[in-house]
Amino acid sequence: MRAGQGVWRRKPIELIQETEGGSAEQLNRVLGLWQLTAIGVGGIIGAGIFTLAGTVANGKAGPAVLLSFLVAGVASAAAAFSYAEFAGLIPKAGSAYTYGYAVLGELAGWFIGWDLLLEYTAIVAVVAIGISGYFSFLLGEMGVELPAWMLGAPGTGEGHRVDLFAAALCLLIAYLLTLGIKNAARFETIVVGLKVLVVLLVIGVGFFHIRTGNYTPFFPFGVSGAFTGAATVFFAVFGYDAMSTAAEESKDAQRHMPKAILYSLLISMVLYVLACLVLTGMQNYKDIDPESGFSTAFKSVGLSSLADVIAVGAIIGILTVMFTFMLGVTRVWFSMSRDGLLPKWFAKTHPRRHVPTRVTWIVGASSAAIAGFLPIGEAAELTNIGILLAFVVVCVSVIVLRYKRPDLPRTFRTPGMPVVPAIGVVFSLWLITFLEWQTWVRFAVWFLIGLVVYFTYSRRRSELAKAEREIDDLEDREGRL
Repeated sequence: MRAGQGVWRRKPIELIQETEGGSAEQLNRVLGLWQLTAIGVGGIIGAGIFTLAGTVANGKAGPAVLLSFLVAGVASAAAAFSYAEFAGLIPKAGSAYTYGYAVLGELAGWFIGWDLLLEYTAIVAVVAIGISGYFSFLLGEMGVELPAWMLGAPGTGEGHRVDLFAAALCLLIAYLLTLGIKNAARFETIVVGLKVLVVLLVIGVGFFHIRTGNYTPFFPFGVSGAFTGAATVFFAVFGYDAMSTAAEESKDAQRHMPKAILYSLLISMVLYVLACLVLTGMQNYKDIDPESGFSTAFKSVGLSSLADVIAVGAIIGILTVMFTFMLGVTRVWFSMSRDGLLPKWFAKTHPRRHVPTRVTWIVGASSAAIAGFLPIGEAAELTNIGILLAFVVVCVSVIVLRYKRPDLPRTFRTPGMPVVPAIGVVFSLWLITFLEWQTWVRFAVWFLIGLVVYFTYSRRRSELAKAEREIDDLEDREGRL
């Protein structure tokens, strides 16, 4: 057996930087810097402000939800520098999966890629449920009553059977992504602009209705509640991770991707902090609605008309989060399939639009099923552990590669090496300890399924495995001559 063969074989970075092994399945490079930044902001801002801020404030952290976002943001920022370095060095689809494959080996890459398939799909579903909550609020304000069976997942209310609106949204985003990345990104950029305007409206008007007494007690659930909240909201501060999967569709990925990652995180964290201050200052944490927090908060201070505007803005704006993460999961799946770790059938792209339509529709249907039949809390618990582990892999990989291959040309270099990526590792592992035991069980089940798939299919069918067998066969023939 050749050195490096098996689960530890690594995909050479020089090979990744080239056209992917001569594959006929390629993606179009059409995205510029601000389109990439819009996709990043679209992925970060949305569920965190319009849904999870209220959920965490009400049940986990109280006014300390602000600290929850700051803690999650620090961990995310440390990892963002690592992602930025890799995005400039390896401008290909796949993000953490591709980085792990190149530095830590095939099994590590598979592990993260397999994980992200579930995590990103679940995030799409969580966000869809959040939009559905605002949609129900808005219809109620208009005096429209829909049948109870279609208003939520089983167990979320009397007579609820399926969250039909959330499921339909997942299928709508899948359809938009099949139209081609250029058209889809144009839609994303416009809607992100509208969303940011709504958030600024919320902050500007809400500031004048803050009652400082609502900030006391600041830690009603204890300091640990704030950190538990940080683990819950973490997926709301890493949309740049999903955005980085679009590197292969960027016109100048080596220069633009690192900038887009850092710009999107900076813009989003400023807005998150200000929005959390307004939400918990306007209304006591006990009274904040877990699903449509800002709309009910503005209604409580007599601004019902503005509450309706916020609900509409939330519905439109959170669509961009769904867009970013569904884009992310389809590109990870596409990349894994192109590498042979999953059937090549999934890597087939549309002959004219050059997007992976097959996996897009599969992800759309899967996220629709989760959104339709799971409560938001249970769906959210599917999202975080895998992303945190992906951050660990990327931060470790950037340290390893910096010292093993200092010669590689980098358009962005992570500052404070190795301290900054080490902070990302420590914070991510620390936040993992705050996740509920049910999350660990679900993760373990998915991980075991992944191991079975890898060792029964992927290990021998990957492109690297095929190349190694060809080299072994050639050496055997030469040895017999």
